[in-house]
Amino acid sequence: MTCTHAALRRNELVKLGFKYDNIVMEEAAQILEVETFIPLLLQNPEDGHNRLKRWIMIGDHHQLPPVVQNQAFQKYSNMEQSLFARLVRLSVPNVELDRQGRARAQIAELYQWRYKGLGNLPHVDGLPQFQNANAGFAFPFQLIDVPDFNGQGESQPSPHFYQNLGEAEYAVALYTYMRILGYPAEKISILTTYNGQAQLIRDVCQRRCEANPLIGMPAKVSTVDKYQGQQNDYIILSLVRTRNIGHIRDVRRLVVALSRARLGLYVLGRSKVFMDCLELTPAMRIFAKLPRKLVILPFEAHPTCRKWNERSQDGEAMEIEDTIHMTHFVREFYMSNLPAMTEAYEAAMAEYLEAQRILNPPIDETQMDVETEEERRRREAMERKKKQEMDDKKEADIHFEDMDHEMQEQPAGSSAAQEAPPTIQEPPAQENP
Repeated sequence: MTCTHAALRRNELVKLGFKYDNIVMEEAAQILEVETFIPLLLQNPEDGHNRLKRWIMIGDHHQLPPVVQNQAFQKYSNMEQSLFARLVRLSVPNVELDRQGRARAQIAELYQWRYKGLGNLPHVDGLPQFQNANAGFAFPFQLIDVPDFNGQGESQPSPHFYQNLGEAEYAVALYTYMRILGYPAEKISILTTYNGQAQLIRDVCQRRCEANPLIGMPAKVSTVDKYQGQQNDYIILSLVRTRNIGHIRDVRRLVVALSRARLGLYVLGRSKVFMDCLELTPAMRIFAKLPRKLVILPFEAHPTCRKWNERSQDGEAMEIEDTIHMTHFVREFYMSNLPAMTEAYEAAMAEYLEAQRILNPPIDETQMDVETEEERRRREAMERKKKQEMDDKKEADIHFEDMDHEMQEQPAGSSAAQEAPPTIQEPPAQENP
């Protein structure tokens, strides 16, 4: 459970009588210090002593801290510092991991400088998924320079609601290109550093991809902050800002952004703005070794057996100039591959329906149990009884609505209850002569 849930439901959880000796707290660096203690107190003490014996905290103090909305508490009370980060800062004995097995080695270099002696596990250097290239791409990662789109870079429709239409269109076009090559949609996530841009990318995705079964929506469109603790094989990252750095200047947020991808990371941004930032220099120096324009291999389908450091022998690489070039190319690329994509989609649907038929075979009516005469009479009697009950209830409701209770409930001593109402006698009808 989460620490927040434990805090909200503590009384109920204590009444359940939990008994535990060990606690493992994941993402401990993202938990407020006061919330960290709640899970430790979810059981009643025995003989005046808490039976808890071991508390294991797992986290990364090099990534984003807990969120504190109040600026005064955040800046002047240091409330955003987690207990995990405090213990590390005070040199409390701890175990620091020195090997990673999430990402391919080339992507891990982008944030290894932030960790002391961080290397790679053996499977990173051995498994084909980490050694093979990303189909359709010349490099496993790139910082792609996105110039102004229709004469505009970043925009701010409302305070702190930053958007960049050029990067949003580029990101969705890049996602569409990957889907045409055969990348699974659930393996691709689109991240950004601002809520406004995330909303804009969702709108563009819904307009261009959602209704098309051949493309579909990506696994997730989210902000870097909300995506902390998650990962995906391929990440498209939009940095949004074109006038200044913004809050990606916080190195902890940069580490989160660069460490979400396992196999492919493609960052969209104004390269000059971010290359000139001193705090981002170690990562930007690695990006600077590669071209600033996206280099693609559209003739290569996913998956590929080409190694990441090998040059394709099947054709020449292609450079994408800007957002307009990318969107026009993807549109033409989609139309040229539409027949093959449709055929593959229909084959996949047929395979899926066949699998469903095997798992849920149709019912053979000839093998169904035949209803006996006694069972039929019993069933019909039950149906008649239910129908009669419904009719009686309906009739009672009608009588209740039609009944005049003021006329029915006369006071006991009233004259109306003792005397009959006067009657008017009409003269007898006369016969016509």
